[in-house]
Amino acid sequence: MKKTLVSALTTALVVGAASTTFAAANPFSDVPADHWAYDAVSQLAADGVIEGYGDTTFKGNRNITRYEMAQMVAKAMAKSTSGVDKALVDKLAAEFAEELNNLGVRVANLERNADMVKWTGKAEYTYTHDKYKGQDGARDNSEQEGTFLFRLEPTAEVNSNWHVKARLDAKTYAGSDSSKDNSAKVELKRIWAQGDYNKFQVKIGKFAQINNDTIADTTFSGVELSYGKDIKGIIGIGRINKDSLLSEIDTPNLRKSGSYQYVGVQYASGKYQGGFAWHHVKAHDNPFKYKNDGETTDQMNIFIEDDSYRFDKNVAVKGFYAWNKNADIQKKAGRLEVDYKGAQKENKGTWGAWLAYSHLGRNAMIANPWDATKPGEKGWELGANYTPFKNIVTTLRYGKDKKIQGGQKVDRFFGRVEFFF
Repeated sequence: MKKTLVSALTTALVVGAASTTFAAANPFSDVPADHWAYDAVSQLAADGVIEGYGDTTFKGNRNITRYEMAQMVAKAMAKSTSGVDKALVDKLAAEFAEELNNLGVRVANLERNADMVKWTGKAEYTYTHDKYKGQDGARDNSEQEGTFLFRLEPTAEVNSNWHVKARLDAKTYAGSDSSKDNSAKVELKRIWAQGDYNKFQVKIGKFAQINNDTIADTTFSGVELSYGKDIKGIIGIGRINKDSLLSEIDTPNLRKSGSYQYVGVQYASGKYQGGFAWHHVKAHDNPFKYKNDGETTDQMNIFIEDDSYRFDKNVAVKGFYAWNKNADIQKKAGRLEVDYKGAQKENKGTWGAWLAYSHLGRNAMIANPWDATKPGEKGWELGANYTPFKNIVTTLRYGKDKKIQGGQKVDRFFGRVEFFF
């Protein structure tokens, strides 16, 4: 009954919002059937805060998404409520604050049953096994590694427009005694202040820049400004740590950081999302080995286009192409991936699979975000993920790769289990 009621409410409220950009991390994730929000919405409907059809019935029989739930909450917030109903609306608004912000609904001055600081995070175990082969197919060597990661991501509210966010990682290698060696590291990976004003957003600090999921998964420190909704312009200016760069040569005298700028345009409408960006790094002291004659340069100018298209709720295709105008060798990088469904941490039993081909020229990448194919390699990846229990996701990847230069082959096995909280 609850699901029937809520899904019918969704039908009534979703009209007119189809063109809104889905900017949340995964706006298509279903709200689990046992989520407390169903009871809250049912109570609000019974109290007349949220209305059904004219005959007071509610039709349909399916889970709804967090995005659809946020639309219902927005309708409830627009009405004058008090007492128990107001407490329910405020609690729902706090739960779906991110989706409401993406809808342009500002969540402020709520009577929340929570502190001003919200903590999320995960614990994960990752195992990799690489088998390298020579030109004749004989195995040269085999490498394997297991790592544990514990991550905390606090978000602190400053006021209705500003939040301070951070990421703290503690990592250690399996089989090591972290009290006796240097394998265990605790790092403040990200910390930034973020201001959201309608279509305008500003970030100040250390955060993930654009294209961090394709060519630039690294530490960026600076300022980022963005403006727009369906079409968004982004500009970032700051510094990058030298240890994050994909340098092919040892540069012990390199300064601790180099200057970094990027400019991009992102577009999202319906089933399509895409963007184009320019990344510029000046790392000083000639750290990049880009030339056929062995000469080096201190500049990289990378242009990248990335696109994705969702055919329906199950099938999607995505890819990117990047090119470094300063390089003569390994100057291009790209990937094409076909996805089927996908594991959702909120929903037990959900799963997904994908097939991809990558060509990752190392000189067209700033830092590596990939697991099955590494920079300087090209090859196929087959992967799958599954949610055996709520907030527990398992991932398996297999890469059949080859070095772009030299042709050495590698079979790469990757496994990970993540526990979200």
